[in-house]
Amino acid sequence: MGKTEERNIYTIQADENIGEVKIADEVVAIIAGLAAMDVEGVSSMAGNATRELISKLGMRTLSKGVRVDVLDGVVTVALALNLKYGYSIMEVCKKVQDKVKTAIENMTGLSVADVNIRIVSVDMEEA
Repeated sequence: MGKTEERNIYTIQADENIGEVKIADEVVAIIAGLAAMDVEGVSSMAGNATRELISKLGMRTLSKGVRVDVLDGVVTVALALNLKYGYSIMEVCKKVQDKVKTAIENMTGLSVADVNIRIVSVDMEEA
């Protein structure tokens, strides 16, 4: 870490009759982050990118806890998450994996090989 992140652009459609569609890895990361934050039991992305913070600072904040690698149209995603206390880590992670995979595949047409999750912390809910 500590290095400047490079943004990669991937062609997801090339049709000589109509043109091509390209997507940045950051966009794929944002899709993954939004899908993960939608799962009950996820408190925030690593670095505490909560929904409230994302709405104030913008979507790029969301991509900070996500790493995306695309090779030959196949995506590998790594997410760093903070979970809420009291939820089953295994159940929440399975839901995150399914939701992230589905969101990326449906929105981009890319195939998702792996969704790897690292739990950074467990947050107590504020009463």
